[in-house]
Amino acid sequence: MSNIAVVVGTRPEVIKMAPVIREFKKRKIDFAFIHTGQHYDYEMSKIFIEELKLPKPDWSFMLKNRKPASQIGEMMTKLEKVLIEINPIFLLIQGDTNTMLAAALTGVKMGIPIGHIEAGLRSYDWRMPEEHNRRMVDHVSEILFAPTEKARKNLENEHVYGKIFVTGNTVIDAVLQHIEIAEKSSRIMSKIPFKEYILITAHRAENVDDPKVLKNFVEAFIELPIPAVYPMHPRTMRRLKENNLYNKLSSSDKILLLPPVGYLDMLVLMKNCKLILTDSGGLQEEATAPSIRKPVLVLRQSTERPEAVEAGFAKIVGTKKMEILKEVGKTLNSNLKLPSTSPFGDGKASERIVNILIKELNLY
Repeated sequence: MSNIAVVVGTRPEVIKMAPVIREFKKRKIDFAFIHTGQHYDYEMSKIFIEELKLPKPDWSFMLKNRKPASQIGEMMTKLEKVLIEINPIFLLIQGDTNTMLAAALTGVKMGIPIGHIEAGLRSYDWRMPEEHNRRMVDHVSEILFAPTEKARKNLENEHVYGKIFVTGNTVIDAVLQHIEIAEKSSRIMSKIPFKEYILITAHRAENVDDPKVLKNFVEAFIELPIPAVYPMHPRTMRRLKENNLYNKLSSSDKILLLPPVGYLDMLVLMKNCKLILTDSGGLQEEATAPSIRKPVLVLRQSTERPEAVEAGFAKIVGTKKMEILKEVGKTLNSNLKLPSTSPFGDGKASERIVNILIKELNLY
């Protein structure tokens, strides 16, 4: 029997759970580490476990299903078997993916109390599957670790059942713990032929699965005023090829397309870029870390990280070509003064989370 079952399934969860796992090991707290296999590509998930020098998962699944509902059902079935074997007193999850929904539903049906790290994020955009997931998870969790006061307010307004604690976001812990290692060990900059560049990531279903939005992106990226570096998610690659847009993008001499890169390489790319164009939630947070401090243009209609917008780090620009290009030009030409601190915390979120768990679960 392990006291706590820690569940991850995707790259962001591995990164954001890493500081908590390190804190568990430092405090000698017993835990079982489970990887659901939601990101089945080696480059998209397991490489991060190795790169962050985390322990190998005690359990790892190979999923047969890729469709969301079937995948969630398969994860629940496999998680139930493992949780029966572990018999934990608590289930700790992070984020808003299908893995987190599967873990939360399994836990609640088995009577295992749930702790949700990064609780209370809201985009109010129902096209986003993550919005469904995070709301359901928050309402079945016993302990909710809200990263910010705004997230706490969201939870209070929804009258969630569990106890709410504001801790900061572990993503800032992760950046602060790894940036020096990244700068020493990463060789990614030797592959970049540009003196200055924009860093691009785009992978969200509501963007890349829409041919019109995808075409807008390709046309905007080709016309950017300075070169761009674009590590490409496998989903985006598939959609570009299906829509006969990949060759148009890859033939541009101003855009360097890369396969998915590791976390340390991504930190270095962020640190050295002029500007970030992304539809990712995590990059909106990472860009605010004191050691990164880069402006972000969000390629979406909404964000569940409004703190980054309010602090001046991020701006929502939508998905239309002319709007994207207009805001890129304005941002590059402005003398932007970004805050020296992150709205997502001071790098001690994992310490606070473990302190709360020790007290609430009577671990010592």
